[in-house]
Amino acid sequence: MMSALLTSTDPRGVATVTLNRPQVHNAFDDALIAELTAALEKLEADASVRIVILTGAGKSFSAGGDLGWMRRMADYSEAENLADARGLAALMRTLDRMAKPTIALVQGPAYAGACGLIACCDIAICVDTASFAVTETRIGLIPAVISPYLMAAIGQRAARRYFLTAERFDAAEALRLGLVHQVVAAADLAAAGEKIVASLLGCGPNALKEAKALIRRVAHSPVDDALIEDTAARIARVRATPEGKEGVSSFLEKRKPNWVKAG
Repeated sequence: MMSALLTSTDPRGVATVTLNRPQVHNAFDDALIAELTAALEKLEADASVRIVILTGAGKSFSAGGDLGWMRRMADYSEAENLADARGLAALMRTLDRMAKPTIALVQGPAYAGACGLIACCDIAICVDTASFAVTETRIGLIPAVISPYLMAAIGQRAARRYFLTAERFDAAEALRLGLVHQVVAAADLAAAGEKIVASLLGCGPNALKEAKALIRRVAHSPVDDALIEDTAARIARVRATPEGKEGVSSFLEKRKPNWVKAG
């Protein structure tokens, strides 16, 4: 039986997680949601992993919810629906809160919850033929658990349009909205991802973790005395770490820091 999720890690510590249900456009159900959540948690706990890439097999990144899963949900009680929704919410939170850099390589259409996965990744690159849609209202539902992450990516004004109309939009619009950072030809997707990976591998692993925590702390916070003091304390602490000291020393000595592998 073909695995619905493929995970591999290269010698550099770059892990690739691939949604592997191309026969149903990588649609996800409760089983895949649980498997993906567990895989991300395992990668987060693995000290040898430095970067996590999320992509899909076949023509689509993901069509969102699996039809069979939605048919089963139609017969759920409210309590069963709540438990099911919490599973998807846990996946989104796990991906969004990963301390390691995450990259979405979107090789095809991404609909509904798949847009949430993209929004939860730090960096997103898509092919120029990709299309997107927040389709929940089309079937009488709402994009509830993905909304915090999509709203952070595209803003309230765009959400007012696309959450309500469920209309499709293309790669250029996804770039304009901020859902993706870069649009490339299909043949260039792997190379574009590798360029980002190379940049990230050149940065201190702890610094990347600290930078992600800094973003979460500063986002939407008033610039008051508490925030100013917090940011000062953060840089003071990071400067005193072995990695911080090594980074500054390597810069002054005009050499590569010890986290950059030779070759």
